[in-house]
Amino acid sequence: MIRGMFIAGISLSFVFCAVNNTVGDSPKSEFPSIELSNGIIKMGLYLPDSEKGYYRGTRFDWSGVMPQVEYKGHTYFGEWKTTHDPNNNDDITGPVEEFRTGSFGEPSALGYKEAKPGEPFIKIGVGLLEKADEPNYNFGRAYKIIRPGKWDVTHGKDWIEFKQDFQGISGWSYTYVKKITLVKGKPEFTIFHSLKNTGTSPIETSQYNHNFFIIDNTPIGTDYVLKFPFDVKIMRDLKGSLEAKGKEVYFLKNLEGESLFSEFEGFSNDPKDYDITVLNKKTGAGVRIKGDNPLAHLNFWTIKTTVCPEPFISANLSPNEKKDWKITYSFFTNP
Repeated sequence: MIRGMFIAGISLSFVFCAVNNTVGDSPKSEFPSIELSNGIIKMGLYLPDSEKGYYRGTRFDWSGVMPQVEYKGHTYFGEWKTTHDPNNNDDITGPVEEFRTGSFGEPSALGYKEAKPGEPFIKIGVGLLEKADEPNYNFGRAYKIIRPGKWDVTHGKDWIEFKQDFQGISGWSYTYVKKITLVKGKPEFTIFHSLKNTGTSPIETSQYNHNFFIIDNTPIGTDYVLKFPFDVKIMRDLKGSLEAKGKEVYFLKNLEGESLFSEFEGFSNDPKDYDITVLNKKTGAGVRIKGDNPLAHLNFWTIKTTVCPEPFISANLSPNEKKDWKITYSFFTNP
């Protein structure tokens, strides 16, 4: 088992590289990584490491960064950029997650508004960051990391657990656990989360999964369809590129240089509405994502190299309060 990755990350990175098998866009050998399998699906994972990690940006949670999943010869993720900088906030892949504080239209981070320029604030799943001299929080900025959160990592052949006990500032502290499990006998994995407020100040946050899908390396466009259990309302003008028809969203053209973003609405507070399917009609490969908490918000972003439904859940915690939530990814192929 692996423990104390920030302490042992350098020496262990060579061990992880040695056990990698070939998965489409499998983990790059220069970064600490591991692969899991339940005999049906195979999964690559990069491990959090403050010095040698694949991702050292300040936007996304460092745990569970997934370069690839393979099922019946089909691939579902992959790098969507042509270059990679570990310190760049968006140079990441797979079903990665971010914690945000504040309203959905004005994202922030824990303690950011209270801090003055040069003072610390907290990004859950990353660590203690330094506020810049700026009018508002900017999730695209690479903030200075004052103190990265330490991770305790354990795993078996078909599961891995990341745990971060973070002692913060101004009464904000937390224990965060993420466990990824490949379900026995199924083309499926779950991501279990637990966040406990171990401080004296309330934690007001939301978390979403960015879901950087690129199925079978097929460019994004008319080969893709997204399906929901509710009638979808696209809230922004997407310039004739996307259309909602009832519970399905279609691309009207193949994307080239466009970057498209919108909020999607139409869902209720029933957890059953956290149910999203992404299908590549050309290859017949698809994935269904189901959550066990109500949707708090739903964003959508896409470019030519990735399609990203971004479902949010809320996690507002009083001192000593804990919240658990789980997301299930089920993979399928059509004849």
